[in-house]
Amino acid sequence: MHEAAETDFAEQGRLLFAGPCDFIFASAKANDLPPIGPSEVAFAGRSNVGKSSLLNALTNRKTLARVSNTPGRTQQLNFFALGGAPGAERLRLVDMPGYGYAAVGKEKVANWSQLMRDYLKGRASLDRVFVLVDGRRGVKPLDEEMFDLLDQSAVSYQVVLTKHDELKNAERDEVLAATTKAMEKRPAAYPEVIFTSALKGEGIAELRAAIAKLIAERNA
Repeated sequence: MHEAAETDFAEQGRLLFAGPCDFIFASAKANDLPPIGPSEVAFAGRSNVGKSSLLNALTNRKTLARVSNTPGRTQQLNFFALGGAPGAERLRLVDMPGYGYAAVGKEKVANWSQLMRDYLKGRASLDRVFVLVDGRRGVKPLDEEMFDLLDQSAVSYQVVLTKHDELKNAERDEVLAATTKAMEKRPAAYPEVIFTSALKGEGIAELRAAIAKLIAERNA
């Protein structure tokens, strides 16, 4: 029974992300957020963690999120309608500004940080934040700061390790175990850590299934 349920969520996730996905809104200020609508899942992470590549892989698109050689390109909250035309979508994906890019001015970093705090505070439609962590480096202090913010905001979040293809098997096992252990102490963290590769496709089906399960639980 358990395996059948997991398979069902995997298929639901595949079908969900096979549907239309369109950019609908960009918010640079908290008072400019779109009205509350369907469920939202947000994606956060360091500026060079591969967030745009993962979003493109997740949605089977090459240019949904801009992939740039210049970290810190995303400077606002970008909203995408998934699984239906805008206004009738099943889910919204939210691409959050990357954090930790040293070349960005302090004032801009402060503005981004405030935008994220305001978005996380009381956004009733936000079901989960997926925090991307570079699998080659593991959890770093800046990631811990994001975890602290999410714990303080009482927002459910789940760690997604990236760049699975750039590590050896023993290294993958080590970083996965260490990250899973670190999440055990976090009150708002979902315990399962997903290891992904945007390039090779590892973990993409699992991430889609996790999102499909979220939608099912919200609508139950």
